[in-house]
Amino acid sequence: MTGEANGDVDAATEALLAARSGDERAAAVFVRATQTEVWRFVAALVGVAQADDVTQDTYLRAFRALPEFAGRSSARTWVLAIARRACADQVRSAVRARRLETRVMAEPAPLAEGDHAGLHATNALVAALPAERRVAFVLTQVLGVSYAEAAEIEEVPVGTIRSRVARARADLVAAIAAARAG
Repeated sequence: MTGEANGDVDAATEALLAARSGDERAAAVFVRATQTEVWRFVAALVGVAQADDVTQDTYLRAFRALPEFAGRSSARTWVLAIARRACADQVRSAVRARRLETRVMAEPAPLAEGDHAGLHATNALVAALPAERRVAFVLTQVLGVSYAEAAEIEEVPVGTIRSRVARARADLVAAIAAARAG
């Protein structure tokens, strides 16, 4: 959590605190400051096809819960935790409707040629990680969230995040080695 150790509050957190008092401009500042990162996180967890809807749901939940935001954590940590719960709810809903299996089976697409092929392959490898490892990996390695902040978002000890990231890396290395050997 950058800057919070010395008492500074980041702009998104300041905006969110002001939005609690009814400042609509501050609410817009908060959304603009966090929406790209929230969308990327959500897309990594539930897929690009569902990312817009789950991101919108995240902000609806955030604004409904706004009176409870006390600024003990950064706005970023708070909204990413809400996004994680929204993603979990989305996945649970999909499982209940048996759509998850269908979506997983239908998702693999041919890789784009050129520079995009590596990105598509990487995304496919990350998407294949077990959910807990994927969340920890995306938070810390893709979004650059600190291990402490990721632990707060996931509501687990920091050591658990470190372990999940290490296992995710090992899984990715093994998958790459298997693909090259294959």
